[in-house]
Amino acid sequence: GSGGGGGATNSGTVAGGAATAGQGNSGGTGRTGTTPYAAGGGGGAGAAGAAGANGVVANGGIGLTNTITGSSVIYAGGGGAGTENSSSGTGMGGSGIGGNGGWNGLLATSGTQNTGSGGGGGGYPSGWYNNGAGGSGVVILRYPSSYFIHKPGTLGLSTTTVGSDKVTTFTSGSGNITFETTEQPTITVDYLVVAGGGGGGGTGGGGGAGGLRTSYGST
Repeated sequence: GSGGGGGATNSGTVAGGAATAGQGNSGGTGRTGTTPYAAGGGGGAGAAGAAGANGVVANGGIGLTNTITGSSVIYAGGGGAGTENSSSGTGMGGSGIGGNGGWNGLLATSGTQNTGSGGGGGGYPSGWYNNGAGGSGVVILRYPSSYFIHKPGTLGLSTTTVGSDKVTTFTSGSGNITFETTEQPTITVDYLVVAGGGGGGGTGGGGGAGGLRTSYGST
C-alpha cells in the first residue's frame, strides 16, 4: 500500500514511508519546523503525501477514481498530518476520504470505511497519540450476469446489475468463492481490491492508504 507520513521532529527530518510498487505512493517527509509542527501527509493511491514545511500543514495524497461499480467512486486517499495548536488549520485527508489530522483541541478523524483510506495524524494539544484509524478496505468483482457467486457464510457481500454484468462488493468476512452457471464458457472477471488504510501516526504523520490493485480502468 501507500506509505505513512513522517512524524514531526525537533531536529532533522523523518522520511515518509515507502509505497509498495504498483499499489500506491509514498508518505510525505516530516521535518523540523516552526509553528505549526511539520509532519508529513500519508500517501494516497493517486499521489504522494505532502511534505511538512515551516508554517505549513501537510495534506494526504489524493485517491484514485474507478467506475467498476457503474458509478465514479474514489478509493485510497492518504491521511492528513496533525499539527499543534495554531491558526493554520490541519492536514486534510486526500480526496475528502482520508482522515483529517488533529489540531487545536480537535481529535484526528478516521479514513472513510470501505475505501482503504489512511487515518489522520494526531495533533496537539488534543494529544499527539490520538490518531485516526485507517478506513476498511473493499473487494469488488464485475462479471457476466449469466453467473452467480456461491459463497461461504462468513462473507459480507452485496450484488447489483450494471448493464450486462453483475457487480459484487465484499466488505467483511473471509473465505473462498466459486462461480456457477448452467454453461461453462470462458469467463472474464474484472476486479478492484483495496486493502485497509493505515492509522495516523502518534506524532502527526498521516496514515498511508491501503494498497489498490485493479483490472478495470487505469491506475
